[in-house]
Amino acid sequence: MDKVVKKHFALFALPTMIAFTLAFLIPFIMGIYLSFCKFKTVKDAKFIGFTNYGRAFSDSAFINALKFTALFTLVSVILINVIAFIFAMLLTKSIKGTNAFRTVFFMPNLIGGIVLGYIWNMIINGVLLSVPATITSDASYGFWGLTVLMLWQMIGYMMIIYISGIQNISPDLLEAAEIDGATPWQKLINVTLPQIMPSITICLFLTLTNSFRLFDQNYALTAGEPNKQTQMLALDIYNTFYGRVGWQGVGQAKAVVFSIIVAAIALTQLYLTRSKEVES
Repeated sequence: MDKVVKKHFALFALPTMIAFTLAFLIPFIMGIYLSFCKFKTVKDAKFIGFTNYGRAFSDSAFINALKFTALFTLVSVILINVIAFIFAMLLTKSIKGTNAFRTVFFMPNLIGGIVLGYIWNMIINGVLLSVPATITSDASYGFWGLTVLMLWQMIGYMMIIYISGIQNISPDLLEAAEIDGATPWQKLINVTLPQIMPSITICLFLTLTNSFRLFDQNYALTAGEPNKQTQMLALDIYNTFYGRVGWQGVGQAKAVVFSIIVAAIALTQLYLTRSKEVES
């Protein structure tokens, strides 16, 4: 079987490799080159060195977006994973209607980001009418509005992954811990969490990358208002590239920096959590 796979590997892998090269690799390399250029279209690109990167890091809107995105990601990742894990623990107990609860909690993940943003914009503005205020009246409203939206969308998805990990824990391990007199907290720390580390790795990766790359919801919910204080990195790059004349190269430089940051965070997280999997 292995010989057959090796013999025909190139044949089956070639279409995927061609698609990957055309749709991702070539545009990515071109994007890196264009970040060192001044241009309006790809054909009139003029190489100007690191000027675009200097302008990007001297842009206060970019720095503010980076800080806002980092704080939002930290809060979202912690809250999503903690709440999703608690729900998963509850829904793996012998409770009636667990399948219905799982379905209901997962459904928000099926709704598109733009639609979610506009729905929650109306909901939050309706709640804030009593203040009176709107979600764009203060940056803190926008921050927590985005956080609530992200929690509502992602918790159900992460919960399903945690449920899968919890259900795969061998009952013998839990029984052995009970025989040894372990408390529920000790079983959680010493048995459950080490055994579901693969699920934790996946959930952390998905929540980290999705939170850091958030665009649709940010655009629909606050559009960066007030005064760009709730503008996240993806939205700042979009506004720089399409909303500021002569700043296309700067927008591309920001996009390259953004890609490096996301890749560095994701790879670091994967390395750290996978090392825990090996230990467990």
